[in-house]
Amino acid sequence: MGNNDNSDGITKKKGKHKRILIRFALITFGALIMAVGLEKVLIPNHLIDGGVTGIAMMASHITGMSLGLFLFLFNIPFLYLGYKQIGKSFAISVAYGIIVLSLATSFIPHGQAFTNDTLLATVLGGIMLGIGVGIAIRAGGCLDGSETLAIMFNKKLPFSVGQIILFMNLFILGSAGFIFGLDRAMYSLIAYFIAFKTIDLVSEGFNQTKSIWIISDQADEIGEAIMDRLGRGITYLNGRGGYTKDEKQVIFCVISRLEEAKLKSIVEDVDPSAFLAFSNMSEIQGGNFKKKDIH
Repeated sequence: MGNNDNSDGITKKKGKHKRILIRFALITFGALIMAVGLEKVLIPNHLIDGGVTGIAMMASHITGMSLGLFLFLFNIPFLYLGYKQIGKSFAISVAYGIIVLSLATSFIPHGQAFTNDTLLATVLGGIMLGIGVGIAIRAGGCLDGSETLAIMFNKKLPFSVGQIILFMNLFILGSAGFIFGLDRAMYSLIAYFIAFKTIDLVSEGFNQTKSIWIISDQADEIGEAIMDRLGRGITYLNGRGGYTKDEKQVIFCVISRLEEAKLKSIVEDVDPSAFLAFSNMSEIQGGNFKKKDIH
């Protein structure tokens, strides 16, 4: 028994170390992509990002000093906030990502840009920043500390975290108009929007799934139809009506978003009055989400 416990402990420790290595490798990759997007696309075309990165870019432009230096210095207060608000492991991941980003922007040659076309630079820069930040977020890190400030303000102000971040970035991007010109500020706003949407795609995944809850007096028939005609597994749950106190069977199922219309059709064929509730899922883990053959 003792040997089995020791081997299990070693296996778990190895698994934990592997997850940590993968996390930091992904954060490194994301930071490098973002650094290239900044140094080779946005900065040569006088475009900026939002958040702390945008402030650092303006400070670097005004003073002529290294962008990496400002990225590191301006993010230090947010590392402390991240430690207090979310925890030690998150703060370590954020600190690592910011250090890699700062060093990468310092060592990447400040030579020829990938493109001098402003519109193309806006789109390409936004995509590269979104991919870099999205990879870091998916790995459990972050490359900009402004989100932790928004979380802190959210507790004291009647606004959501997203609304606070949007307000801060509008102020930062608006300030860029006084430094780079109004047209560059508007292009920067477009780049920020592209980056924002790309972050969602990368961090949440392209193949977004949906969870469905179905309540019907014909739950058995609906469940069989879903398995036969859609090829998806289901789970039956026991429920009870709040008003009627009647016992109900609840079907829980996870499908891809492309299968939503067909599932609705299957349920309507069996019980048009069935209750359906859909919810987006950014990630699923464990179990068996493989689609079975449809007969």
